Amino acid sequence: MSVLKENYDVCVVGAGHAGCEAALACARLGLNTILFTISIESVAMMPCNPNIGGSSKGHLVREIDALGGEMGVNIDHTFIQSKMLNKSKGPAVHSLRAQADKIEYTMRMREVLQNTDHLTLRQAEVSELMVENHEIRGVKTVSGAEYFSKAVVLCTGTYLKARCLYGAVVNYTGPNGLMAANHLTDSLIANGVEMYRYKTGTPARIEKKSIDFSKMQEQFGDERVVPFSFTTDPESVQIDQASCWLTYTNEKTHEIIRANLDRSPLFSGMIEGTGPRYCPSIEDKVVKFADKDRHQLFIEPEGNHTSEMYISGMSSSLPEDVQYDMIHTVPGLEHAVIVRNAYAIEYDCINPRQLSLSLEFKNISGLFSGGQFNGSSGYEEAAAQGLIAGINAAMKIKGKEPLILDRSEAYIGVLIDDLVTKENHEPYRMMTSRAEYRLLLRQDNADLRLTGKGYEVGLISKERYDSVVEKERLIEKEISRVEKIHVGATKNVQDLLNCCGSQVLSSGISLTELIRRPELSYDLVASIDPDRPNLPSDVREQVNINIKYDGYIRRQKKQVKEFRRLENKKLSLDFDYKQISGLRLEAQQKLTLYQPASIGQASRISGVSPADISVLLVYIEQMRRKMADKAN
Repeated sequence: MSVLKENYDVCVVGAGHAGCEAALACARLGLNTILFTISIESVAMMPCNPNIGGSSKGHLVREIDALGGEMGVNIDHTFIQSKMLNKSKGPAVHSLRAQADKIEYTMRMREVLQNTDHLTLRQAEVSELMVENHEIRGVKTVSGAEYFSKAVVLCTGTYLKARCLYGAVVNYTGPNGLMAANHLTDSLIANGVEMYRYKTGTPARIEKKSIDFSKMQEQFGDERVVPFSFTTDPESVQIDQASCWLTYTNEKTHEIIRANLDRSPLFSGMIEGTGPRYCPSIEDKVVKFADKDRHQLFIEPEGNHTSEMYISGMSSSLPEDVQYDMIHTVPGLEHAVIVRNAYAIEYDCINPRQLSLSLEFKNISGLFSGGQFNGSSGYEEAAAQGLIAGINAAMKIKGKEPLILDRSEAYIGVLIDDLVTKENHEPYRMMTSRAEYRLLLRQDNADLRLTGKGYEVGLISKERYDSVVEKERLIEKEISRVEKIHVGATKNVQDLLNCCGSQVLSSGISLTELIRRPELSYDLVASIDPDRPNLPSDVREQVNINIKYDGYIRRQKKQVKEFRRLENKKLSLDFDYKQISGLRLEAQQKLTLYQPASIGQASRISGVSPADISVLLVYIEQMRRKMADKAN
């Protein structure tokens, strides 16, 4: 029997947030790419929360944009409310978050995909990898069709052998009732891939007209919206925004949950998979935080053309009747009508330690992966990995070095390093606290950090790159100019200081020192700086931050130098750690298992102590000297 046979440069499996970025990256780099999805309607679908960004996740979206990805542009076109989080704190933790019109978000991303040269969108279930001598050759679909390619990127999300559960109800589907992918796992196992079983969940959706908003606190978007993409005209995103609403659970809610824990598959043993610690279900919250008498719930619109509202903070797998009972105890939701039940979803994913930092499988050349398939959670984490996996699939085909971002360069670097280096036994979520150098890795400077790298791989235009280079020049020039300006205790200076609640001067002072005062800023001192140039707002922002936090920034840059020293001490990937006397047995086992690429990466492996690193450094130095002696 004859079967369809086609040839492509790259096959991307799964058209969620990871798959879209991977496919677009490959196609935009000129490679003939096919993107498989179980349903064309589910492209870039948001099966859970209706928003993009948030704490640390906003950083990821900005970095994706700086490298040439699509997520930031897409949300700028389809958001209905935007807010900068953590504005009362320092710039390192400022994070942009936008409510999306979920349908518009999906539709626009699909339109982008279908209008991208070199990219084919195909509805089909991939069931098998074609692998020869540990090298990928392509994929097969359930119909038997064979798609030959030089690289494959797996971005299967939560679809592999998925099942959705609430109470005693089990549906063998993917999210939103879409078909599960039940065949690919067997092919992965047959090719030696170690699989995990993870779980995540989603809250109920309720009918807007059944909500009493008078009992809730209205939450507005920012008066002045900041776009995600550095290419978006800020004026184009100043729109009329939708509101969200804040309410709370109470002791009555918690009583109902506690009384029905035995009916939750999460506690009854029906759920096998491990759930995300940092995004727990409401059942988990009530049990683990028994001292809390209430929990926040945000009621969020799912879009402009639907009346469905999302109950953020109330993810659950409790039975349908219990969901109604507990929701009806919440102020404003006493008569709420459920449109879609909350549910938990279990799915297969991989142990990510099988990947290198390029997101290529160590044991299958040309096979890459990204997103929840790699054991992470979240749309933004998925998109970031998909972009890197797609770029590196393209780099491999083109015979170029992979793009690897380290922990000092990007949140994306932290995310990927954590996934492939650390032992993760639950879905990984990005947080600002995971980034050691977060003052350097702010969302506001993502373009300055990463646009050059996007340009080098070919996803950023020369015009955009030159614009960022010019921005950097203007920032440095202005910081240097301000440092040389001194002001005295003149009337206009003292008036400004009094007006801003700042201590008046007794003698002259540099403008830089004034700007560093907590109550002042670069823009606030403009009136006493007559020669100040007319600079764009993003340049002024960088000048202000760099002046204010100069001491802290310098300190982190010194820490980065030491970090890079260890990262630059490379280790071969077939290193025999058993031959190194002095290494503890656990360290030998862990290092052999993970095969770290550098001393720095080795130092972050659980079970490898500072003493083990010292032994490794001594051994490497001894080997270097022996090689030098032989050469002489």
